[in-house]
Amino acid sequence: MDRRQLLRSGLLATGLLGVAGTTSLAGCSGAEDAPGGSDTSAPTGASADATTVETIASGLNVPWALAFLTGGDALVTQRDDATVVRVSPDGAVRTVGEFGDAAPRGEGGLQGIAMAPGDETAVFVYYTTATDNRLVRLDFDGNRLTRPRPLITGLDAAYNHHGGALAFGPDGSLFVAVGDAAMPEVAQDVDALNGKILCVDRDGRPWPGNPFGNEVHSYGHRNVEGLAFDGAGRLWASEFGQNSRDELNLIRRGGNHGWPEVEGESDDQRFVAPAATWSTQEASPAGLAIVGNRAYMAALRGRRLWEIPLSGAPEDADDDSVGEPVDRFVDEFGRLRLVAAAPDGSLWFGTSNTDGRGRAGDDDDRLFRMRIG
Repeated sequence: MDRRQLLRSGLLATGLLGVAGTTSLAGCSGAEDAPGGSDTSAPTGASADATTVETIASGLNVPWALAFLTGGDALVTQRDDATVVRVSPDGAVRTVGEFGDAAPRGEGGLQGIAMAPGDETAVFVYYTTATDNRLVRLDFDGNRLTRPRPLITGLDAAYNHHGGALAFGPDGSLFVAVGDAAMPEVAQDVDALNGKILCVDRDGRPWPGNPFGNEVHSYGHRNVEGLAFDGAGRLWASEFGQNSRDELNLIRRGGNHGWPEVEGESDDQRFVAPAATWSTQEASPAGLAIVGNRAYMAALRGRRLWEIPLSGAPEDADDDSVGEPVDRFVDEFGRLRLVAAAPDGSLWFGTSNTDGRGRAGDDDDRLFRMRIG
């Protein structure tokens, strides 16, 4: 019995409900999928060479991002349902928030979610309405999300290229990835917010010292759907290319990351070069997480999880060198979108097979936990 058959038999035996049976997996690589459309760290050096994967929950609706509570539960956004569910490690799922003004369409809907450091009563969400993309702040009492307060509104929205990733920095600043809304030229305009990574405070105001005197932290972005900080406090981002190259970038304050002038590698000194690139068939990168000195990047069209050693010296903020990326679980679970580092040092990741571009099974979408060691 090969590894894929072993995995499937194990999952079928447990019914894929709640916390499913445990399966030991090793790394793999395989053929490309047919086109389908567009900090608590583990010990340094932790790898997925020997991992344990278990199903946490199934029957979810396009789980897009999550934010962990201190007890180990996660608040998970469901893109097309425009709801937030609380998922416990034991598989319990319950709805804690609905967004009546959300208008999911194309790649938009309920997307990024983040929690203010040290304050689980403040939750931040990025989502699509009938007229815009926006950032809102909500109160959370452990049971319900209430009192949404718009912080940034009027972000251009289109069928695709919404961006949507959120991440708090070590200093308490909030980073917001905003897509170019299918208007490539706007990414080079530092006075516009689309095609950028923004840096704001908890009220949505520009973070003091931002390079352009507004919310913009970096520019020249097409569609960033993953943001993660490493142990040295450096910000990394996963970004969709157009036709040729997807990217992993070490984000520079005030940096021009090139879009639409360049896609992928470039020797043009005006632009920040990516740390790593992939073909769009191998990746279409979405969520991003960092555990120890390794980044984990979920791939939609690539139908796999990429593991990338961050081999640069953390004390050198400009060293974006990385080791050879390794692809995990190729075609095992389908399209992968969500990935997040859990407080216990494990990695949670989720499928995106019910998004209209995948091959949904009866139990999709699913959320998994991978123990790294």
